[in-house]
Amino acid sequence: MLRCVRNWWLGAVAVLALAAPAPAVQAAAPLQVIIFPGVHNLPLYAAQAKGFFAMRGLNVNLEFTPNSQVLRDGLANGTYDIAYTAADNGIAMVELAKVDVVIVTGGDSSLNGLYVQLDIQSYADLLGKTVVVDAPNTAYALLLYKMLQLNGLRKGEYVVKPIGGTSLRLEAMRKERSHAAAMMDPPFSILAEKEGFRRLGLAVQVIGPYQARSTFVLRAWARAHADTLVRYIQAHVEGLRWAMNPANKAEAVALLAQRLKLGPDVALKCWELAADPVNGFAKDARFDLEGFKNVLKLRAEIEGQWGGTPPAPERYLDLSYYERALAGL
Repeated sequence: MLRCVRNWWLGAVAVLALAAPAPAVQAAAPLQVIIFPGVHNLPLYAAQAKGFFAMRGLNVNLEFTPNSQVLRDGLANGTYDIAYTAADNGIAMVELAKVDVVIVTGGDSSLNGLYVQLDIQSYADLLGKTVVVDAPNTAYALLLYKMLQLNGLRKGEYVVKPIGGTSLRLEAMRKERSHAAAMMDPPFSILAEKEGFRRLGLAVQVIGPYQARSTFVLRAWARAHADTLVRYIQAHVEGLRWAMNPANKAEAVALLAQRLKLGPDVALKCWELAADPVNGFAKDARFDLEGFKNVLKLRAEIEGQWGGTPPAPERYLDLSYYERALAGL
């Protein structure tokens, strides 16, 4: 009798367990990430397409910015959670806008080159000409000024015209030959060469190592969302590893072509540049400290900040989130 009651009770419990509603699935954390168009976003595209973000409970929205000012303002006012662009934009937010931003990953050197109209044969030919930039006081504009300085042209001996991101600078040079020069990175640099624009020099070959693409966030946001940020970095690194694996080359090239609306030949060239062991993507998005010191040096020298002596890099860095992310992979 006791055995019958026991069996009935266990059966009833089993039925109730089956009938009980399943626990609610936790909604993916929405993350707004602001970026410039370009090949540098391939790890993020891969993390979306291959489900690395989703597997870590993240719902990531990537949004293109037309220029650095929109990016900086959007991060500062909370419209965006994460920015992935030139590290110097983060420095500019700290020093110019007095916003407490922290850089949490590396990325790449940007593969930036100085491209000019076909009638420009040398740096000297840019005397008195108009160069087009994104924002005149940050990142690749400073690279441009330094490249010209090292080749005999001082600031003030040419006209600086703010236009916006690389795609807008290329379009400006297409439309008006008076727009004589601009810094460009892939795929726009590849398109520029195909269209007959001339490359005067590659930035890292002229000025040395340079920490360009980086992930940065508001320091307070990072502290309040530490676990989310770590999972985001992990998915970024997983996307990078997948995209740079030669076994995935064809799929990664197709992904670039689809996301950036490129021809297959241009997309292939983009992947090959990204995979370059010297100037391409940094392994696992590691931060290049020497390249970052060069970024600070450029700002001190060209913008005259900090009395010409750059501060310690640690002022702008918190790589503990990156270290935690890598340790958990």
